[in-house]
Amino acid sequence: MTGQPGVDVPDHRGRTGLDQAGRTLRRNPDVVVRDVELTSEGWHVLRRTTLDHRRRDGTWHTVQRETYDRGDGATILLHDDARSTVLLTRQFRFPAYVNDHPDGMLLETAAGLLDDDDPETAIRREVAEELGVTVGPVAHVFTAYMSPGSVTEKVYFYAAPYTPLDRTGPGGGVADEGEDIEVVELLLDEALAMVQDGRIVDGKAIMLLQWWALHR
Repeated sequence: MTGQPGVDVPDHRGRTGLDQAGRTLRRNPDVVVRDVELTSEGWHVLRRTTLDHRRRDGTWHTVQRETYDRGDGATILLHDDARSTVLLTRQFRFPAYVNDHPDGMLLETAAGLLDDDDPETAIRREVAEELGVTVGPVAHVFTAYMSPGSVTEKVYFYAAPYTPLDRTGPGGGVADEGEDIEVVELLLDEALAMVQDGRIVDGKAIMLLQWWALHR
């Protein structure tokens, strides 16, 4: 009998047991996980979980929740205090394009998934690939769930200083992974104005730009 890829036989990434996530959770006595279905085992994983939830009035209700698991990520704002500039990326994002963004070209902070690295190692890798910068000391400023209603991803936010001398490579991303990234340097005040008028709509960039405006 043929098994289900990602459940009892390996999927295209060699994974099994993808339907087990959450089944053993006991941290919240008001939540009991009853069943986990694997509904998609592409590069990332979509699950449908059936759980019992005790409401504030003491009654129990059975609900279903879909979760999209793409792993955790990290992002960083590079800032040049002497020149009051920031270094961002611009790239095409189809999900934004299909949801009313004019051309899908988003200004963002450099970011990427952790894969098998710790957050700081991952963000140093992404800065080198996307911005062509060899970054020095980095500061972890906060961690956030960006879309907790459906996406499991937790993002580690960093900030670090840079100067033009730190640009040691061309940036642009990894072509073999389909990346085509433009490196964009902006004055902080210009970037904040772009948040205000809607030219910057990436949540990561908005959060870090406002953080730096408050703490610089």
